[in-house]
Amino acid sequence: MSRTVLRVLCVMLLPCLLFAALWSARPEALPASADAAVAVSSENWGLSFPQEGQTPIGNATAEELSQYDAHYVGDTSQKVLYLTFDCGYENGYTETILDALARHNAPAAFFVVGHMVESAPEIVCRMVEEGHIVGNHTFHHPDMSAIADKTSFCQELTSLEELFRQTTGEEMSKFYRPPQGKYSVENLSQAHELGYTTVLWSLAYVDWYVDDQPTAEEAYEKLLPRIHNGAIVLLHSTSATNAAILDDLLTKWEEMGYTFAPLTQLPGV
Repeated sequence: MSRTVLRVLCVMLLPCLLFAALWSARPEALPASADAAVAVSSENWGLSFPQEGQTPIGNATAEELSQYDAHYVGDTSQKVLYLTFDCGYENGYTETILDALARHNAPAAFFVVGHMVESAPEIVCRMVEEGHIVGNHTFHHPDMSAIADKTSFCQELTSLEELFRQTTGEEMSKFYRPPQGKYSVENLSQAHELGYTTVLWSLAYVDWYVDDQPTAEEAYEKLLPRIHNGAIVLLHSTSATNAAILDDLLTKWEEMGYTFAPLTQLPGV
């Protein structure tokens, strides 16, 4: 191969190699279900944070979501936070989280799946007794955006409603969170027809890998600078880090002037 051809190939390949290097080095190369810094497809909830302390930009606007009674952020005119926890299963941390919430008189919403209700009914009952919202995270935790027919979509929600009713003697709150933040416009419409408010989030971090938990410092690096008015905060109840820091985290947010409100106080709900 001649030197001239080699020079041409180098010139052609250099931009591609540079782009690949920059992409792999991005500090925010995270799954869309946490706090990805780039927009993703309409079937995966994602956020970008152009300025710390300000409302992040979702891959759907609050106005677009509101057509289906769906929300990712609350009242941005007030220093108010809406605490939510996804509960796929119980591994020993949820009661510590409930204790911390009680110390701060902080209402929260726990989005549960069928396994959580079946395996830890006493904890789910405690959530209800202490005044927290227990929301619908589907029975089996599937990718709901892959479910096309209305009957199957409905079954995932109503079967969990029935289990919750049998377990607690109460009706399940009409708040729904799609597993992994995977959704479609059709899903939003179907949930709305069933009387549900779909709840996404405006702040989260990678806390769900139980064998690779972030340190407290790493958690604070995400959860303190990016907090903002009206934030719907997503945490996982399976996280040892969340259980360890929650009391202190709530104190830090209170010292920043924030208060806590239930999802029933979301604007328009």
